Formats: sequence, C-alpha cells, structure tokens
Amino acid sequence: MSTGDWLGAAGVVVIWGLNFVVMKVALQDFSPMLLGALRFAAASLPFLLFLARPRLPWRFIAAYGLAQGLGQFGFLFLGIKLGMPAGMASVVMQTQAFFTLLLAAPLLGERATAWQWGGLAVALAGLLVIGSAHGAGPADMTLAGFALTLGAAFMWAVSNLVARRAAAFGAYDALPFIAWSSLFPILPFFALAAWMESPQAVASQLAAARWPAWAGVAYLALLATLLAYTLWTRLLQRHAAARVTPFSLLVPVVGLLAAGWALGEWPNGLQWIGTAGVLAGLVVNQFGARATGWVRARGARA
Repeated sequence: MSTGDWLGAAGVVVIWGLNFVVMKVALQDFSPMLLGALRFAAASLPFLLFLARPRLPWRFIAAYGLAQGLGQFGFLFLGIKLGMPAGMASVVMQTQAFFTLLLAAPLLGERATAWQWGGLAVALAGLLVIGSAHGAGPADMTLAGFALTLGAAFMWAVSNLVARRAAAFGAYDALPFIAWSSLFPILPFFALAAWMESPQAVASQLAAARWPAWAGVAYLALLATLLAYTLWTRLLQRHAAARVTPFSLLVPVVGLLAAGWALGEWPNGLQWIGTAGVLAGLVVNQFGARATGWVRARGARA
C-alpha cells in the first residue's frame, strides 16, 4: 500500500468513527427519518448533473441505495434516537461482517472457514453480553436501540452482497455509484417522516434546526457517505480484501473514545466485556486462517 492508501484508510477510520457522535448531535434537532432524507438528498442531488450514471443495471443501483440507505441508516438513526449510545453503536455495527458471512453462503455459494465460524461464535457471545447490559436510565442502552442497531448491521450486510453482485458486471467508479444510489432512499425517508410525524412537524423541524444539526447533515452526506465510502471502495479495488478490511476494526475504537469524550457515554463493565468479545471475534475472523498458515509455513521450513 502506498502512503496515499495508508492515509486514505486512516481517514476512513476517523470519519466513520466520529460518524456516530455526529448522528447523535443531528438527531437532537431532526427525527430519524428526516435526517435520513436530508443526508441522502445532500449526498446525491447536487452531484447528479456532474457524475455520469454507473454502467450497471438500475436494479443494482436501486437495491444498494435502499439497503444501505433506507435499511441500514433508517434502523441506525432510529436505534440511536431510541437509546443506543453512539460508542456502542459503532461496536455493534461491526457485526455486519458476520451477517455478510452468514448470507454469503446460501446466496453467493461462498463457504466459510472454521476460523470464520469460530470468530462468529466469539462475537455472538460478546453481543449477548452487550445485550444483557441494557437498562432504562437516561444514560443506559435500551433493548430497542440495541435490536434496531443489529437490524442496521444486517442491512449493511445485505448492501455488501448487492455491491458484490454488481461487481460481477464489471468494474465501476465508486463515487458515481454512491451518489446515484443515494437518490433512492430520499422519497421513502421523506414519506416515512411525514407519515410518522405529520408534514407540519417536518416543516417545523426544518425551520427550527440549529447550525450543529445542519453541519451534521453535511458531515454525514459529504464525508461519511461520499468521501469515506468512495475511499473504501477504491482501496478494495486496488488491494486484496484481507489487506483492507482489518482497518474496520479500528472504527469502534475511535467511536468509543469519541462518544466518551464528546458525550460522556462511557460503556459500563459488561459492555466493555462484550465489546472485547465482539472485537476478538472480528480478529479471529480476519487473522485466524492466516496465522495458521504462517505457523504451518514456519514448521515446514524448520
């Protein structure tokens, strides 16, 4: 990896790690569905005149936008609004790697290794510990927030599979793909916001929103959506997935520290234990098979 690649990977980690604190700030003024509509409107509409549509069937562009936009962030915004701490959300969202593993076997015919199943078991134990630490206090993680965040991780995994299916049709530029797919969640998000709260309430939120909320929309649209996803996709296009994906292990580290320092949302004892379990499962998933191969290679040379 070049110096530019290392800087790009580090930038993605920081942007996505801070992303969860920014969501929490923006959700103080906007409802979850309205924030989703504004995020993807800002990430797509200003750019469609300048970016040619990717040479992919519309079904892939629409499916990715609805899964990654409406599904992933609809669940995530609602989960944070209903009591999911920002730092813990950054941890639970990483379970998308295991949902992808579970879905890839029946849908893509990809078989998991024993190490991947072992990592899944360790991470599942960590999730059970995190889920058992829910409470009803104002600083506690609610069970509803935890469940909705798991749903968001599942929808992220669905969008991963859509992107991999789309790659079978040939290489495509990441930035136009993200911008054009971001078009599809806008109307569903606005419709859900009007249905759940009334058009008058939506108009009131837009009129009364303070500058930190609007800055949050800009951050989520321009940095977390367009820039970070584009950098990440380009890294995956230039380097093996096994070399790139371990960087995602650092996202919860940044998320937990940022939420603790900015919001005072430090995990309790059980949540720290569960977080360690989830991250250990991710490490086993990413490095278990390679560590075994390295040991065998050394043994053969000896």
